[in-house]
Amino acid sequence: MARPIEHIELSPDEKAELERRVNAVTTSKRDHLRAAIVLLRAEGRKEKVVARRLRVSMACVSKWSKRFGEAGLEGLVDQPGRGRKSWLPVDKVAAVINRLKEPPPGRTHWSTRTMAKAVGLSPYSVHQIWARNDIKPHLTRTFKLSHDPHFEEKFWDVIGLYLNPPDKALVLCCDEKSQCQALERTQPGLPLGQGHIRTRTHDYYRHGTLTLFAALNYLEGKVVARTEVQHTHVEWLRFLKQIDRETPGDLTIHLIMDNYCTHKEAGVKAWLERKRGRFQVHFTPTGSSWMNLVERFFRDITEDVIREGSFESVRELSEAIITYLADRNEQPKLYRWKAKGEEILAKIQRAREAQAKVAAGG
Repeated sequence: MARPIEHIELSPDEKAELERRVNAVTTSKRDHLRAAIVLLRAEGRKEKVVARRLRVSMACVSKWSKRFGEAGLEGLVDQPGRGRKSWLPVDKVAAVINRLKEPPPGRTHWSTRTMAKAVGLSPYSVHQIWARNDIKPHLTRTFKLSHDPHFEEKFWDVIGLYLNPPDKALVLCCDEKSQCQALERTQPGLPLGQGHIRTRTHDYYRHGTLTLFAALNYLEGKVVARTEVQHTHVEWLRFLKQIDRETPGDLTIHLIMDNYCTHKEAGVKAWLERKRGRFQVHFTPTGSSWMNLVERFFRDITEDVIREGSFESVRELSEAIITYLADRNEQPKLYRWKAKGEEILAKIQRAREAQAKVAAGG
């Protein structure tokens, strides 16, 4: 009589994580195999079928099926102390890690070769130490902490519009993307094909720039936009009047914008004051443009149209942008704010404390 198949039950979270490990290109071969074993076994397949499909032994399939059944996802992790011991002296490993904060003279950061020469190891050994400790000296991340004295007040004002949009109103995330360059490549590039990637020349002709004004409708994902040659308060006011014309007149409009000087010019403020029953302005904290979701749209249009394109004139660039916007508004893409305000503020506070510690020499 055949042995009954031991059925593995997966929760939605476990299934999602195992599928992520199987599909992610950064997953190690070991973790990919273990996740694939569990997923196939959860489908009710026999051990020998899974073993044949994945080209491993039945003992291997049995082991990881059992480990998962006993401890879930934690069971797929190697137990500490297993495997070959490190061949590197402890003092050398400590030296590699401790010297990272002080780059070599005349340089901004260590490379594997410069560090290897400094501590007396091979570049491969240094690379292994960095990889095991998740150290990446060649990478940096940009950041900016706002020093706006009214940061929290403005922060909650904007977050409140995202998390609890008012009734009978539009929430428009507004800004301008200046210096959109109409660049024409000097030679035609090769298209994408099997066996080779797209190409483009490194040099180009400059045909001028334009500014894209955009107002992202937070609830619908549609964008009101216009292109201009300049981005003074005159063009900004012209854009506000366009918003007034192209949106339902019976709705209150909440404008989210940054503190750029053209947004606060006297003529603009006077016009908004006359339209106070129609327009309500919400400024993001100084240095916190990341709170304005239209910046996410600007990233998309930059990658989809502007950066990789080749344009013979500013007019051609403008037409490409307008065509992109028309297509996008036919099938709007929504950007939703999901982060919790309390968690963001806690993260900012930790960053301020870390920055203060560095400034104090700690």
